[in-house]
Amino acid sequence: MPSEGIYERFINFYTDFAFKKFFGTPANKEFLISFLNALLKLEGDEEIKDIKHLNTEKLPIVEADRKAIYDVYCENNKGEKFIVEMQKASQINFIDRSIYYASFPIQEQGEKGYIREMDDKKVYWKYELRKVYVIGVLNFIIDDNPNHTNVVTHAKIRYDEYENELYSDKLEFINIEMPKFQKSEDELENMLDKWFFAMKNLYHLADRPKALREAIFKRLFNLAEISKYKPNELLAYRDSLKDYRDYYNTIDFAEIKGRKEGREEGLVEGRAEGLVEGITKGAQSKAYEIARKMKSSGVDTASIVTFTGLNPDEIEKIS
Repeated sequence: MPSEGIYERFINFYTDFAFKKFFGTPANKEFLISFLNALLKLEGDEEIKDIKHLNTEKLPIVEADRKAIYDVYCENNKGEKFIVEMQKASQINFIDRSIYYASFPIQEQGEKGYIREMDDKKVYWKYELRKVYVIGVLNFIIDDNPNHTNVVTHAKIRYDEYENELYSDKLEFINIEMPKFQKSEDELENMLDKWFFAMKNLYHLADRPKALREAIFKRLFNLAEISKYKPNELLAYRDSLKDYRDYYNTIDFAEIKGRKEGREEGLVEGRAEGLVEGITKGAQSKAYEIARKMKSSGVDTASIVTFTGLNPDEIEKIS
């Protein structure tokens, strides 16, 4: 976890305050539009021209079911839905949670009753869906598989027999594992690299890097400058930063405690295993001593095997 200095110039993008200020505020929607276009590699006619922020609290169909609250929820000019989440650390059933969240913007597309009348006939909704994206900006690595090196992974619904053929293009999960992004300023190749660099390094930069010369980043750094905040905004940011630090301090403490307990448990287990091994070796030594005496007294091998538990080959080697 990175640690900020007391007098940092810019806000930490990973705090809830910053994430929602940049991506979750309608007045600043240009940032989210730029980021989504870079992430989805949209250009020309395919580019997202506009987005509309929607209510981030999604209520279930059945009142007793669990609701969902998104960090950012919006739709573009094509009616496609975007859930954008900042995740500090992995959770139990992380993937299942993403799927559950995706179910709300799918269900709410269902039209109630008929849509319109045409030639004196009622025209009903025919289950035509707009695409749903679930995007996770993750401040952790999902798994430790050394073959999974991509910063961004896309999960879609495909046929198992034809891995490159989509079963449906209406649902896509995109995970961004930020710890895997290790590029320096000199290595930035495209707009997405620049967004990742800004998101990851914003809080400890003293000035806007030369590589981020686009107007969108000039506006972003201007908005991120702490000295320009009003007292109530500064207080909200400091509270959010405290929550961010407290969260990671708790995680760090749990990891240190876990390692300590693991070492102590290992020590106890080691002592127990040593004791068992010592008893075993002692019993085996005693068995050899008894077998030696029995053999010297002329007792037959079968009887020695029965009495000591040693096998005939072991008894044969005893002198």
